[in-house]
Amino acid sequence: MPYSIAMETIKSIEKQTPTKLEKKLESLIRKALYDFQIIKSSPLAIALSGGKDSLTMLYFLKKISGKGFLDLKIHALYVDGQFSCGPSISKNHISNFCKQLDVPLHVLESKRTLENLECYSCSRERRSLIFNKAKELGCKEIAFGHHKDDVLETLLLNLLHKGEFASQLAKVPMHDYGITIIRPLYYVLESEILEFAKQKGFFRLTCQCPIGAKSKRLDAKRLLKILSEEFPNTKTNLFHALKEYGSDKSLRKKSLPII
Repeated sequence: MPYSIAMETIKSIEKQTPTKLEKKLESLIRKALYDFQIIKSSPLAIALSGGKDSLTMLYFLKKISGKGFLDLKIHALYVDGQFSCGPSISKNHISNFCKQLDVPLHVLESKRTLENLECYSCSRERRSLIFNKAKELGCKEIAFGHHKDDVLETLLLNLLHKGEFASQLAKVPMHDYGITIIRPLYYVLESEILEFAKQKGFFRLTCQCPIGAKSKRLDAKRLLKILSEEFPNTKTNLFHALKEYGSDKSLRKKSLPII
C-alpha cells in the first residue's frame, strides 16, 4: 500500500471497521495496560523510531485514549541523525503520520557519526535525549515499542551471556529520573505487528545502522526461530516461564536499563 493511501487510512481512524487482526492487537494492548497498570498519567511520551513497532503502538494508544483509559495528551519523540536504530524513513513521513493522528512530533538530534558509532554509547545518548525531552514536556511515562519477541530475545541474551533468567519488564519505574518506562506491546508478537503494518502501509525494511545489522540480538532472533521450528510452543512456554520465574532485578537498579 503506498504511503499516501496509508495516510488516508490513518486519517479516518474513527470511521474504519477494524479487521480481526486489529481487534486482536487492541485487545492484547488493553490487556497489558490493565495487567501491569501502565499509563497512569498524562501527558504521555512515545519513543518513535518510525518502524513498524513504534508506529503500531502510536496508532493503538491514540485509538484507545479516553476509551476505558485516560484521555491522553500524547507526545511523539523521534531521534534523528546520520545513523539510527530503526528503518530509513524520512522525517516527512513520520511527521505526516503524527499529523494525521493529531500527535505533536518532537525531533531530537543525535550526534553519532560512523567514527563514534557503537551500540552502548549510542543507546545511552538516545535514552538521554528522550528522557530529558519527556521531562521537559511534563511526561512521567515513556512508551517504548518493544514487543513479545523482543522480550524473548532479551531473555535468551541474558541467559546465554550472563546466566540470568531475566528480560525486559512491561513497566520499570526509574526513580532517580522521575520517569517510568512502559511497554504496551508486551503481549504482541512481531509477526502480528508485521502483518498489521503491511495492512496499514507503514512497514519499512531498511535499517540505517551498519552495526545493528550484525548484532547479537539478530543471533538471538535466529536461535528463537530455530527453537520454534523444533518446539512449536517455545515462545508461549518461555514467556510463561518468564512471567512466573523471571527476575525483577531491573526494578532495583538505579541506572538506566538496557532498552
